Amino acid sequence: MLRSMYSGISGMNNMQTKLDTIGNNIANVNTFGFKKGRTTFKDMVSQQIAGASGPGVNLGGTNPRQVGLGAQLATIDTIHTQGSLQNTNRELDLGISGDGYFRLGEGDNTFYSRAGNFYLDQEGFIVNSDGLYLLDVAGNEINIPANSQSFSISQTGNVNVINAQGELNTVATISLAFFANPEGLQKEGSNLYQVTANSGNPEVTAPGLNGTGVLVAGTLEMSNVDLSQEFTEMIVAQRAFQANTRIITTSDEILQELVNLKR
Repeated sequence: MLRSMYSGISGMNNMQTKLDTIGNNIANVNTFGFKKGRTTFKDMVSQQIAGASGPGVNLGGTNPRQVGLGAQLATIDTIHTQGSLQNTNRELDLGISGDGYFRLGEGDNTFYSRAGNFYLDQEGFIVNSDGLYLLDVAGNEINIPANSQSFSISQTGNVNVINAQGELNTVATISLAFFANPEGLQKEGSNLYQVTANSGNPEVTAPGLNGTGVLVAGTLEMSNVDLSQEFTEMIVAQRAFQANTRIITTSDEILQELVNLKR
C-alpha cells in the first residue's frame, strides 16, 4: 500500500482534532473566565531511504534521503491570556485584572477558577453557581453575617461589612492562587481547574501581592476567544482536511491503475 494514503489519514485525524478544539472555543465564547484551546502538530518518524555520507577523497558528501510518514498531535494548549472585563454593577461579580485564580472549596478538595460570578447561600456563605465555597487566605469559607446592613469587596480582596450598629468591619480577605505554570492546570469542567504534576503547587496570597492581579468588583471576565481568529482557523482546518482527503483519493486512483494492469 502507498505511504501517502496513511499520511493523509493522519492529517485528517489531526484536522478533526483541531476542528473539535475550535468548536469548543466557539461554544464557550460567552462563558465567563473561559480560556481558549489551541492545537499544535509535529511530524511523525521518517523512513530512512539512505543515510548521509561525509566528503571523501574524490567525492563530496551526500545528504540523507528520508520519506515522512505523516503528522501527529503535539499539544492541546490552554491559552491563559486575560479576557476583557464586562461591567455588571453587581457586588458579588468579581473580575481578576492580572494573574491569579479564585480558590473554591468542596470538603477537602480545592479547585481554581477565573469565573467570578458568586452568590450568597441561605447561611450567608459566598459560593459559586455550583455551591462551592469561596475561600479566604486562611483557607476558610467566607460568611456575610445575616444582620449586616451592606457589604463591599475591595481591590485587595477585603470583604468589608457594615454591621447592624453601623460599624465597618473586615470579615475576611479573598485569596488568589498563583501558579508557576498555569498552562499545566487540568480542566475539570464547570469553569474549574485542578492542580497537576506540571502546574506546580499554588502560591496562595491576597490579591495584588506576589504577582497576582487585583479584584474589580462589579465586573466579570469574559472568555478570551476571538471569533474572527477562530473562524479563520476553522477555514484553514477545513481546507487542510480537504487536501488530505485528496491525497487519499489520488492514492486510491493509483492503486486502481495498478489493479487494472492485470486486465
